[in-house]
Amino acid sequence: MSSSKKQHPFHIVDPSPWPFVTSLAILVLAIGSILFMKQQGQLVFYAGLVSVLVCMTFWWRDVIHEAKTDHNKTIHIGFRYSMALFILSEVAFFAAFFWAYFDAALIPREASGFVWPPKGIETLDPFDLPYLNTLILLLSGTTVTWAHHAIVEGDIKTMIRQTGLTVALGVIFLGVQIFEYTHTGFAFKDGIYPSVFYMATGFHGFHVFIGVVFLTVCLFRARAGHFKSDDHFGFEAAAWYWHFVDVVWLFLFVSIYWWGASS
Repeated sequence: MSSSKKQHPFHIVDPSPWPFVTSLAILVLAIGSILFMKQQGQLVFYAGLVSVLVCMTFWWRDVIHEAKTDHNKTIHIGFRYSMALFILSEVAFFAAFFWAYFDAALIPREASGFVWPPKGIETLDPFDLPYLNTLILLLSGTTVTWAHHAIVEGDIKTMIRQTGLTVALGVIFLGVQIFEYTHTGFAFKDGIYPSVFYMATGFHGFHVFIGVVFLTVCLFRARAGHFKSDDHFGFEAAAWYWHFVDVVWLFLFVSIYWWGASS
């Protein structure tokens, strides 16, 4: 049905194969992940991972194409609620890691030798690489906000420049975190502290990677002229996500790196 004949402001999507195909790809990835952890199915894992990435690329391509003609203000309101709920679910996700950390830290048990940090664990200096990464993320939050204000004012060139700088800062953050991981004095299997440390900071790093991809897509879309001063929710959603990543890192820095090293 054409948009001129619609009796409502909502966009009814055309039939798409991507939800079903993506579900199959995720299933292959899940099975491959289990086999990979058992060192039995690396090929299945990588096949599932590539399939998921391909499905995401083509599915999002279709959504971007629909946005050019079918997304109005009513649709954007729904997008905003959806993005807000998604970020709320991510808050709950990280809350589980903080719960596990403080449960072990505030009431040390036999597994940690009744002390925190556990005996034999040499914690990282919070004011070395962690502090550097904190400054990097805070600066990236500034540049992405600058980019948002620029696009609101219709200054696409500044928006592109500041978004590119944000992406670069995100890549630098990941590089510093990888360097940090290669120089820690403990491994993932060395007890409760390393397990929670790597799970919390590692998943945060994965979210930074997602944010970098998100902003990179917005960068190419801005260059292609997809965004306007009054129509740029794709970038706005990426900015929301990036600020969420910044805030989570501040909690990680204060609780795990700083307080955890001095408790």
